[in-house]
Amino acid sequence: MNPRLSLFLYNLLFPFALLAMLPNLLMRLVRRGNYQRKFGQRFGIYDPQLQARLGSGEWIWIHSISVGETFLALKLAQKMRTLDPAILIVLSVTTSTGFALAEKSATGWLEVIYNPLDALPFVHRALKFVRPAQLIFVEAMWPNLLLGAKKRGIPVIMIPRLSERSERRFRKFRFFTGGFFGAFDCMCAQEPEDPPRLESVGADPEKIQVTGSIKFDHADDKPSTRVAEFRALVKMLGVKDGSPILLAGSTFQGEEKILADMFVELRHQFPDLFLILVPRHVERTPEVIAEIKPLGFRIARRSTLANRAMKADCLIVDTTGELRDWYHLASVVFIGKSLTSFGGQNPVEAAVAGKPVIFGPHMENFRNIVQLLLARKAAIQVANPLELKSEIERLLALPQLLQEMSGRAHDALVSHQGATERAAKLLLGMRKSGTPRQPAPAV
Repeated sequence: MNPRLSLFLYNLLFPFALLAMLPNLLMRLVRRGNYQRKFGQRFGIYDPQLQARLGSGEWIWIHSISVGETFLALKLAQKMRTLDPAILIVLSVTTSTGFALAEKSATGWLEVIYNPLDALPFVHRALKFVRPAQLIFVEAMWPNLLLGAKKRGIPVIMIPRLSERSERRFRKFRFFTGGFFGAFDCMCAQEPEDPPRLESVGADPEKIQVTGSIKFDHADDKPSTRVAEFRALVKMLGVKDGSPILLAGSTFQGEEKILADMFVELRHQFPDLFLILVPRHVERTPEVIAEIKPLGFRIARRSTLANRAMKADCLIVDTTGELRDWYHLASVVFIGKSLTSFGGQNPVEAAVAGKPVIFGPHMENFRNIVQLLLARKAAIQVANPLELKSEIERLLALPQLLQEMSGRAHDALVSHQGATERAAKLLLGMRKSGTPRQPAPAV
């Protein structure tokens, strides 16, 4: 289908879809808090100071969604800035958690804004003020923004993540979505097998470049300065040096209770075992505490830790943007959304930290990295909670196996080293050459 016709149908259906999703969206906004701040940016409304900054230079716009995509976007932005110290980047996000993460990195060359709703009036307004030399979508595309930029002659690139489930869906509706995929000037594929899959959903094969996975690229990663801080925190909670730590990252509903029950049983064999739970959505923390408190062990919350010694058996990390650093403390890592939900969460950061990784049967959204880790014997996949407990018990009882898996997990990602730089060089070479800009008209 012609992309213009697809866009017409999209805009015809968008108000109804938005109306259907509105109750859930509003609930999430209220639950996550701080939704009033910069709320107008969701409608392309910017304060005069921001308008002046956007009008003062030529910007590259990186479009992100939530925390996971924002980590990738920040990594790419930093590499692009390293290669070209003169560039200016606008990073837009959808969620308040993603915004909070991105805002920590905001500088004179990196401006953080909220994504405008993908409706024509708001997109046109945003494009009028940002007027990017390039638009880069990270893992998700917004049709009005995509074709609005194309209409203005702005090069549009996508860094896609196409799970098997998403591929099936897009292939099924290719008559509608294929035109959008075909509109991109370039796609930075992660794996050698990705180009035919992207082509099958409508992407132009001549515009697909295999750059590797930015998420898997740890070539430039430096040891975090926060790991020592976090070690001091758990020591303050009574965790002895060398005590085994079981960390469950990005957990979903039901998984925390399974891990907590398991923890109680494992402590009979490993009395110094410490549990760290990192819910994917921090607003679920009261619910998680209510579920596991009856088990009788002592619980601490990351957000309320004071600078004083206290005893705890379990730490709930109810803050965002820290999981990557907490992984370094773990002896064994369980990857959430893989046991009681569908799709899984990203195991890369745990593997980069050199940690043995265990996940449940549902890792569909990360098929490539799962296959890689399993093939290198750097991860274990289990079918149910009983198998999960058995494998954790086996790993904790065999320190040599823990060490071997740690090394294999880190080494498995070597092939993706340099992906960030390859993508950044490609993107910098595709910028629209523009003339000096005049400030956008006030509205």
